[in-house]
Amino acid sequence: MTKDFFNKLLNGMSIGIVVALIPNALLGELMKLVIPYFSPLEHLLDITVMVMSLLPVLMGVMVGVLFKMTPIQIASVGIAAMIGSGAIVKTGDAFTLNGIGIVVNTGITVALTVLFLQWIGGRLKGYSILLIPTLSILVPGLFGYMLLPYVKSLTLVIGSGIDYVTSLQPIIMGSIIAVVFCLIILSPISTVGVATAIMLSGIGSGAANLGIVATGVGLAIASYKSNSLGTALAHVLGSPKIQMRNFFMKPRIAYPMLITSAILGALAGVFNIQGTPYSAGFGLSGLVGPLNYINLTDTGWTMGNISIMVSVFFIIPVMLNYALIYIFSKKYQIITNDDYKLDFE
Repeated sequence: MTKDFFNKLLNGMSIGIVVALIPNALLGELMKLVIPYFSPLEHLLDITVMVMSLLPVLMGVMVGVLFKMTPIQIASVGIAAMIGSGAIVKTGDAFTLNGIGIVVNTGITVALTVLFLQWIGGRLKGYSILLIPTLSILVPGLFGYMLLPYVKSLTLVIGSGIDYVTSLQPIIMGSIIAVVFCLIILSPISTVGVATAIMLSGIGSGAANLGIVATGVGLAIASYKSNSLGTALAHVLGSPKIQMRNFFMKPRIAYPMLITSAILGALAGVFNIQGTPYSAGFGLSGLVGPLNYINLTDTGWTMGNISIMVSVFFIIPVMLNYALIYIFSKKYQIITNDDYKLDFE
């Protein structure tokens, strides 16, 4: 029962995250390149950013759908998730969007709301439409809202630990940070949230970004045979978080990606791969990582920089992951194709 609950919770969260982040991930950086020459695209960019802030609602709705709740209950889980996410803040007399909020706290709020509504069941009968939305706000939603500062502080503690690692020797630091972000991207914790909380930049950001690249590329390769091509590409173009459920059930599926992350992170120190807090959380989505690396180099779009970018962000991740997946699946038989199976039906 507990395993089934967390399966549905993590799967619903994964779907919501991908749906909310994919539009901006695919179009964001590319539109920024074109907007100076075609300004109307700025409105489209703004829309994709607004959609990102709907992530908590989408997470709540998708979890409710997977739990086969009624339409009223599904909508109530969505609004409770938004309350507990911190994605909306009050400034003076106005309410403003605050990014995607704290994903961990959103997940906690969603889980509490589902449990609360399951406990209520059909007791309210004809009064459901009047009371369920209100009770969802007053009980699990308010609890999530009160818990938000503490979970946010925990996120800052995690960020501070990563920030400390950045003060170490670049190659070792890069390797450690890449592995850490490989694990974070497979958890409910927001990589963007952690990176922006400590303003992770420079080589630390580049290494973090490469950790996500290694994870996304590796999972795309490993999951191709058990999923559709579109689902496999979603690991790279969207987010590796769609494997959260499988990772928590079988952590061994990440072994090849963790090793690849460690190697790529070390290369960030060797080749001075840099980035910003934003690029640290997105990897190859929308080419955010590669474009930020080129833009942050002193010499810009030279053949040398382009060669490094193509090698470190594309060729090496594919080669390393392919080789390691073969070793762990064929030689040691630690992982199988079915371990990466995703069911979004």
